Amino acid sequence: MGEDIPSRDPPPEAVDKPSDEKQPREPIQTPVIQPEEPQPGALTDSTTTTDEKHLGPQSIPRLRFIALAAGVSLGLFLSMIDSSIVATSLFTIAAEFGDVDAINWVALAYTLTYLSCAVLFARVSDVLGRRAAFAAAYVVFIVFSIACGFATGMGQLIAFRALQGVGGSGLYSVSMIILPEVTPDRAKKHIAALVGCVLATSGVLGPVLGGVLTQYTSWRWVFWINGPIGGVSLLVFLLAWPKKEHLPSLERRAWKDVDFVGAFLLIASATLIVFPFQHASTSPTWTSAVFLAPLLTGLLSLAALFAWQALLTSRQKKTNPNNPNRQTAFALPPALLRNRVYAAAAVHTLLTGFPYLLCIYAFPVRFQAVYGASPLRAGLLLLPMLVASASGTVITGAVNGNPGRKQRFFETLMAACALMLLGCGLEVMAEPVGAVEARVLGFLVFVGLGFGLSAAGATMLTSAEAPVWEHASAQGIVAQVRIFGGSIGIAASSAILGAKTRGELAGGELPPEALAHLASDPSALSPEQWGSIRRAYTDALREDMIVCCAVLAAAMVVTLGIYRRNRVSLQEMMKQRYREEGERRRAAKGGSGQQPDGSRDAAV
Repeated sequence: MGEDIPSRDPPPEAVDKPSDEKQPREPIQTPVIQPEEPQPGALTDSTTTTDEKHLGPQSIPRLRFIALAAGVSLGLFLSMIDSSIVATSLFTIAAEFGDVDAINWVALAYTLTYLSCAVLFARVSDVLGRRAAFAAAYVVFIVFSIACGFATGMGQLIAFRALQGVGGSGLYSVSMIILPEVTPDRAKKHIAALVGCVLATSGVLGPVLGGVLTQYTSWRWVFWINGPIGGVSLLVFLLAWPKKEHLPSLERRAWKDVDFVGAFLLIASATLIVFPFQHASTSPTWTSAVFLAPLLTGLLSLAALFAWQALLTSRQKKTNPNNPNRQTAFALPPALLRNRVYAAAAVHTLLTGFPYLLCIYAFPVRFQAVYGASPLRAGLLLLPMLVASASGTVITGAVNGNPGRKQRFFETLMAACALMLLGCGLEVMAEPVGAVEARVLGFLVFVGLGFGLSAAGATMLTSAEAPVWEHASAQGIVAQVRIFGGSIGIAASSAILGAKTRGELAGGELPPEALAHLASDPSALSPEQWGSIRRAYTDALREDMIVCCAVLAAAMVVTLGIYRRNRVSLQEMMKQRYREEGERRRAAKGGSGQQPDGSRDAAV
């Protein structure tokens, strides 16, 4: 028999019987427990366990956090800037090595490996830990950056750039994982603005820095400069890494959990889809086997990737249905793809990356070929776009990051698409004259502002939408698709320019040696040859902008998938993710009879 629970009203005996107490006895009340004031990053759920409280970011000492953020952000900056720093150095490199046809591969070799390995590095960080993965990526990046500076031929330079891109990919994806994980909730809007600012400014500042180094020193310093700066940044990162008690509780994965087959298919599909578009810049036809074979193979690899992920999901449900703690570390997690908002944000990121990187590469080339600008001036002309990009990231943090205010990710990303579409559309109507017009630069401001909104907004949304146990892969996927879209943009621009150049060559107005003179000695060109070159580059850029408008229109349609009727603040969304992770771990404990691994060493 259970113990009787006293009622609120006293029994009759208590009324009739005299009491020795001076005051009448109060009825037993159910105590009301007042919740404690939540600390930044803590959970407010009454069922929160001790382990669950450590799922979110902890209180890192201020100076250590600032140093850590600086070290990680500088690594992210170096990896991003190297995807665009060669934009104003390509002509000089082509002149030294005497190879104009292969010059774009100096850029594409980096971006292909850069985009291909992002998700793989994210998964490696789940096994080795964030610190070890970031440090390893930094070492690879620094070593092959220095090797690029010592290259003695075009083939050697392209090979070293590809290996440099592997390290850059790790810096990019692991940075996007570390910063949201270690940042307290109260500072998330500032870190999101910082990340977006780095993404936006590095792309525009790259051509500027590349132009300065190429014009006043040597193009080799474009690569050598990563050595001393990267070495200092890596040292700061290692010294500032927080102690265990200041890190969130994350679960380590085993090597056997990593989906290497899926990672291979992802790398193959990304590389093979981009390759034929780049080759189309020199290929005489779009129907050649060199174009169709890799493209079809890449698409088949992508289809095989989705089929493989479905097979792994089915196998997981059969072999281990009650213990989600031991799920396979998917290369492309189905749980993320089933999240409509996250999936739409990922596609939005891919589509907005296309025009941004295209502009970063195409406009400096136009400024040099059409307006006769020096490499330095060609880079400096992108500064208005740089300032606008930085402003967009700050606006995104202010609109979506304030505690107690509902997030507006849908409006932010939709405005990003609209601004970029406006800028590219206006560039279509800009006619070239003898000097760079202010309106050409003004139109780029819209593109930069839109990309700033998109980069910061997508980063913040990913942190809020992705489950804690898939946070690394979620950020890795967003990082990879942004570069994937940009790589396709660069390749498409090269293909269009190649087609226009071949048209001028076929017309007899532009002899083949004129392109070599354009890189090595522009003064050797006749006025008629200059006219043909300007016409080819101008027509190519106009077609580039038309294609960008079509891509951005599609991005606006996709962004509709981000809309949610009932919205809460970013902080409430993060707390919900932590509660879900706590429930997942408790379910795993009940299903296996063992406590799931909650070691904080996963981030060490």
